[in-house]
Amino acid sequence: MDLSSIPASPAKGLVNLIVEIPAGSRNKYEYCQQAGVMSLDRVLHSSVRYPFDYGFIPNTLAEDGAPLDAMVIMEEPTFAGCLIKCRPIGVLDLHDTGAYDGKLLCVPVDDPRQKTITSILQIAPSQLEDVSEFFRTHKSLDGRVIEIDGWRDFDEVEGLLQNCIRENRKKK
Repeated sequence: MDLSSIPASPAKGLVNLIVEIPAGSRNKYEYCQQAGVMSLDRVLHSSVRYPFDYGFIPNTLAEDGAPLDAMVIMEEPTFAGCLIKCRPIGVLDLHDTGAYDGKLLCVPVDDPRQKTITSILQIAPSQLEDVSEFFRTHKSLDGRVIEIDGWRDFDEVEGLLQNCIRENRKKK
């Protein structure tokens, strides 16, 4: 699975997201660029499961040295390796062992039930807290020190995305 031809952003206000982990899963898959496949990285503790489909934006490079992380709100989980065109609606600001590790929150463009969602302000605060708590718990069970700085709305996403696209181009 060669991701080099998939643009990070097919149009302004949109991103391409590659799912690594379907919602509800304890299996943590990661894309193995060298082999071009998804691989099982580890199995999470039984008390935590991914709240949304989780993956990354291809052809980006975030501060932590990996592609920009992203989640997508889906009615049904998809599968590892699924490509979803999404509209980012916000970002969870998170520092993992001192490095910034922001995570985009998105909705799928091709879901008519979510076509009017454009902001995290349209998502229940309890649902956003569930996502924050998932990362807080999951990372601490792995023995990592994290700091969650809260959520930023959609207007903060474009700058982060463009920076990650630029950083990816620099490494080539």
